[in-house]
Amino acid sequence: MPYNDEHRLAESEGSILDLKGITRLYRMGEETIYALREVSLSLSQNEYVAIMGPSGSGKSTLMNIIGCLDTPTHGSYSFEGEKVSRMNDRELAGIRNRKIGFVFQTFNLLPRSTALQNVELPLIYSGESRRKREDRAIEALTDVSMADRITHKPNELSGGQRQRVAIARALVTKPSIILADEPTGNLDTKTGNEIIGLFESLWEEGNTIIIVTHEEDIATHAARIIRLRDGEVEEDVVNPNRQVSRFAVQER
Repeated sequence: MPYNDEHRLAESEGSILDLKGITRLYRMGEETIYALREVSLSLSQNEYVAIMGPSGSGKSTLMNIIGCLDTPTHGSYSFEGEKVSRMNDRELAGIRNRKIGFVFQTFNLLPRSTALQNVELPLIYSGESRRKREDRAIEALTDVSMADRITHKPNELSGGQRQRVAIARALVTKPSIILADEPTGNLDTKTGNEIIGLFESLWEEGNTIIIVTHEEDIATHAARIIRLRDGEVEEDVVNPNRQVSRFAVQER
């Protein structure tokens, strides 16, 4: 089932993200390089989306724009009904800290901080009390089966455990979306499958998941696949052959 223009129009009225005609270009001397060309798409609450494409397709640029880490050269981006272009730096920082939970390939954990302290970090920036920070961080770590590792530092954890801590950090603010960039890229196959199973479980619990990946076997678990090529949307479809990970139903 393709996400055609009529579907997008109906969906955009209640969407979390609404991008229209997004173009991002870079000028290098006399050369103009288009990272994105007229990209339009809408994402609704509780979608599980994989954004795919080869190197240079524009998927990283699109991720940065969705995450309010970059701004388009042309086009319109609305987040929860608000025009991102009208937001000041403080408002953008607020969205990045509270509304979007980021998960990175390299985990981005503070090496000298415990799992609990790493997960608390976004709440420190938002001014939560110490007691509330700890309670919510422990809850998030419990949700990813890491409650027994809260005092461990990153060098005392496996790659999969580090990524679970990173996911708990993304969850702790109860964000509108979880935006994951190649979240299994530094993991072995078994551990990567466990992390994808965790994302599936989080989706089933009502979270909105966006995974940026170049791996077909990772994308097959998403309910919707958006393929980019040369900065354009090549395909945007509901995934009729969605794979369910056996790790998605494990007790957490």
